[in-house]
Amino acid sequence: MDSSVFYSKILLFGEYGILKNSNGLSIPYDQYSGRLNIGDLNIQKVVDSNSNLLEFYNYLYKKSEIKSLIKLDRLFDDLKSGLFFESSIPAGYGVGSSGAIVAAIYEHYIIEEHEVLNKTKKNRISDLIKNFSLMESFFHRKSSGLDPLNSFMKLPILINFNHGIQTTSLPIENTTGDGGIFIIDSGLNRNTESLVNLFFELMADKDVSNAFDIEFIHYTNKCVENFLNSEFNELYMNTKKISKFILENFEFMIPKGFKNLWEKGISSEDFILKPCGSGGGGFILGLSMDLNKAKSYFSKFSFKVVFSF
Repeated sequence: MDSSVFYSKILLFGEYGILKNSNGLSIPYDQYSGRLNIGDLNIQKVVDSNSNLLEFYNYLYKKSEIKSLIKLDRLFDDLKSGLFFESSIPAGYGVGSSGAIVAAIYEHYIIEEHEVLNKTKKNRISDLIKNFSLMESFFHRKSSGLDPLNSFMKLPILINFNHGIQTTSLPIENTTGDGGIFIIDSGLNRNTESLVNLFFELMADKDVSNAFDIEFIHYTNKCVENFLNSEFNELYMNTKKISKFILENFEFMIPKGFKNLWEKGISSEDFILKPCGSGGGGFILGLSMDLNKAKSYFSKFSFKVVFSF
């Protein structure tokens, strides 16, 4: 099967904040990827993925808006032949496993194939977001459509409250630099939907909601600005403020067993931790001005550098 490869994504900044109109920045992460393939239905991993895609197909078939977008008959025929999503993207880790599936189905089975070639045009992004949101809602009940957009376009996505959603460019990476952004594997799965529901329950408290709007969103917006402008010292200080705010107000975002490391980062100045996506498990995002020193704290965990400066 001739299918494109779709990458995972990392939401560098904007976790929960974009639900309340903060800015955000999401980037493709090519260390994990997936693609559609035809496999042997006697192999369990093929069966599992194929069954999941069949449920996805049944969901799409019931949506009248989808019938004008996706070649559903062709999709169904391929499912009978063993279509599955061959992927290294871990599920439940906040790096867009379902978004990659949606992007792959959309690109491979889109009716207006020429639209794939025009996907970077600004006037297409709002349509893509609408379509992806509808499709990915199968996996999360409610979706912003941002994860599939990132995977589909293979470009950094800037979520700007004042100017909408647009592609952007990243600062020039210094691959020999001492500092950078990294992820560590908590070893814990999480349920994004339950965490988001808990967040909105806490937002019912006006004092908590006001503090989030005034402090967390402000720091998040500054982090996006700092990163894009290569202001890495300022980025470190504002990320530290986010980390401290979460520790004091939203401890549910910190994966179980990581509170001490979270506190150590804030007090040591060697690294800072923050949620990767909804938090609570999966990957944890970190930032350090000395990656070698930061890595020494996480010898028991998978440690991957995302961006060096």
